[in-house]
Amino acid sequence: MAEKVQTILDAQQKLIEEFEYFEDWSDRYRFIIDLGRKLEAFPKEWMIDEYKVRGCQSQVWLKPDTMNGKLVFYATSDAAIVSGLISIVLKIYNYRTPQEIIATPPDFIKHIGLSEHLSQSRTNGLHSFISNIFHYAKFTNP
Repeated sequence: MAEKVQTILDAQQKLIEEFEYFEDWSDRYRFIIDLGRKLEAFPKEWMIDEYKVRGCQSQVWLKPDTMNGKLVFYATSDAAIVSGLISIVLKIYNYRTPQEIIATPPDFIKHIGLSEHLSQSRTNGLHSFISNIFHYAKFTNP
């Protein structure tokens, strides 16, 4: 029997439920950092200006690709917490069609409390990263 593909809305709901499991933000931060450690390896040759995300306090790179009509993103950061934030965003938007991405605002940020618990510069960086994903979705014909 084929495995059911998780919709983008299901992925957001699952993420929200994962965060509800933790009682305090110190545990949530540890969870975020652990997620960042599980990011796919990002080749050094991709750490170039073309893939650098502007507006982030830390060094962040985002390389888009397409596969079977879906956008695939590879990303990394030089900061542990930012790598975790990248992982969170990719859980929602990676391996999605451009139409799915464009139709799904990042409501999970508010629902899991990131807006209230990240510094202003980290919040700005997170929004820059997501804006890049939406930009690629808008201008990609997979």
